[in-house]
Amino acid sequence: MAEIDPKTGIVVEDSGPQTSAAGRIRNYFLTGLVVAGPVLVTAWLTWSFINWVDNLVRPFIPEAYRPETYLPWPIPGTGLVIAVVALTLLGFLTANLVGRTMVGWGESLLSRMPIVRPVYKTMKQIFETLFSKTGSGFRQVALVEFPAPGMWSLVFVSLPPSPDLAAKLPEGEHVSAFLPCTPNPTTGFFFYVKRSDLVVLDISVESAMTLLISAGMVQPDNDAQKKLATLAATAKAAQSARSPVIAK
Repeated sequence: MAEIDPKTGIVVEDSGPQTSAAGRIRNYFLTGLVVAGPVLVTAWLTWSFINWVDNLVRPFIPEAYRPETYLPWPIPGTGLVIAVVALTLLGFLTANLVGRTMVGWGESLLSRMPIVRPVYKTMKQIFETLFSKTGSGFRQVALVEFPAPGMWSLVFVSLPPSPDLAAKLPEGEHVSAFLPCTPNPTTGFFFYVKRSDLVVLDISVESAMTLLISAGMVQPDNDAQKKLATLAATAKAAQSARSPVIAK
């Protein structure tokens, strides 16, 4: 019987009975699929992203400066290179006094627009959180008892609520938690939860994201699994201790 090596992803045969010719061909095919599949999907996603950026930037490039004007074929990635250079130049200009003054003037103009103002403010906060060196982002992975008692879900912990919002919440320290859906982690549930009700896990955000996207088919490494099992047992014991004892 053939099995897939969890470390290399290669289909290997055990030391059991002799495998038939059809079985060996099937194993070779699965091995090739495991090796080539991730490479092809990664290449396709990369190529799609490059084409998307090229199509987005190309309309802003004068036709006289486009490579396909002088060559019999377009050069993929030209728009991506121009976008990177333009954003870097924009960041350089914004870092000086004149650039900061122009940005401040533009933000003051947008803040006077009733519909555009909340959209711009929200997008700016999201981008600053994701890409700023001082942004917090998702720093911790935790377990929370959801959607029913005895069922635990992975959540990403971010910033605590603002003072005005914290004053409206029940007594106790609360944090912001995002519970992503599987296999699309860009959607999910956002809520505030008491820090004492969370069980913080000693695994990275990337490992937790891989676990969610694969719907549990790709588990963390052995050390992370042991930590996860230990913390889950601790959470279960803590939940049992909090549950009231009902006399029969």
